[in-house]
Amino acid sequence: MGSTTPRRSFLKAAGLGAAWTVTALAGAEKPRIQGFEEQKPAATTAKKWTPTSSRKIRMGIVGYGVCRFGSQFSLQNHPNVEVVAVSDLFPDRCQALAKECKCEKTYPSLEEMVKDDSIEAIFVATDAPSHCRHAIEVLKHGKHVASAVPAVWENLEDADRLYETVKTSGLNYMMFETSCYHADVHAMRAIYRAGGLGKLVYSEGEYFHYDASKIDSYKGWRVGLPPQWYPTHSNAYYVGVSGGSFTEVSAMGMPSILDELKPQNNRYKNPFGTEIALFRTSEGGMARMAVSWDTPGHGGEIGRVRGQRGSMVGSAYEGLEKNLPDLARPPLPPGVQPGGHGGSHGYLGHEFVSSILEKRKPLVDVAWALNMTVAGIVAHQSALKDGMLMKIPQYQR
Repeated sequence: MGSTTPRRSFLKAAGLGAAWTVTALAGAEKPRIQGFEEQKPAATTAKKWTPTSSRKIRMGIVGYGVCRFGSQFSLQNHPNVEVVAVSDLFPDRCQALAKECKCEKTYPSLEEMVKDDSIEAIFVATDAPSHCRHAIEVLKHGKHVASAVPAVWENLEDADRLYETVKTSGLNYMMFETSCYHADVHAMRAIYRAGGLGKLVYSEGEYFHYDASKIDSYKGWRVGLPPQWYPTHSNAYYVGVSGGSFTEVSAMGMPSILDELKPQNNRYKNPFGTEIALFRTSEGGMARMAVSWDTPGHGGEIGRVRGQRGSMVGSAYEGLEKNLPDLARPPLPPGVQPGGHGGSHGYLGHEFVSSILEKRKPLVDVAWALNMTVAGIVAHQSALKDGMLMKIPQYQR
């Protein structure tokens, strides 16, 4: 990339530690699920949160699987939220989520919850293959919706259906892409909007999660998962910085040595444990986005960008702009914790709530969500065709 920053410094700047990886490979106690290490509230800003409304949004939450995602975004602790109902297909998980959210009303499924006219908004933390279907169901019942990643699964037609449903509903849709609220991406976005990066010549994002298929999942959806079907953590290092999109892709994959990532052993017939995509961007630049399940070593979501007026690795800017904006993430409401995935969880929940109260689009709206997700679906198709250059559908805000 032309950067003189050594790899070790790159990882340090991105806030990644390798200690747990070493102990895990040495056979010590299995670490917690990667990305869920919680962060304490940042002390980098003197600002205090100022409420814009005293109204409480009546919210429902669906999904409390192995990652306990339903309660991870501090929605139940937000001063502008009342969690009035929760749901999970498994009764014990449903009760656990209700207890965590201090909520008495439960439903056996999302399909039952959406019939409750008292609910204004629902957070969908269900299995990845169901996100699109569930989000559309929520919108059709007149409720705002937020979804865990990715926005859609495998099917490009579903992406068009979700986009049209959101546009015709007039309701808010948000995808909770964690990288968009990492401290580094937040800083990159602020400097980009201030003109400090110019057009991005090159972007790089990596999502490395060793042997992700070993994590339990509803109906085993993670087993054999094509890496580029779960691309948003890396793709956010372009879309979440610039607001742009990927227009075409050439991707390659490498067969895995892991049994579950061999095509005869997974439902997707997926042969790859690692897929690397080279994208052309809507600005005319290039991006390399990598997703890997089967390579031990450092893990997590990291990236860097290089533009016509400056570049960034982590939160360190080098470039032509002298009057930089405030790069600190804004303060969170009392009781809302930054949480996991680089301290992004609380910010995502707060952004969804704020967008409803302020009657505006959320940061990661349906266009950003699909531009991050669909690019990966096409990238996997390209990898199956040995790197064939393929066009990517575009979604406008």
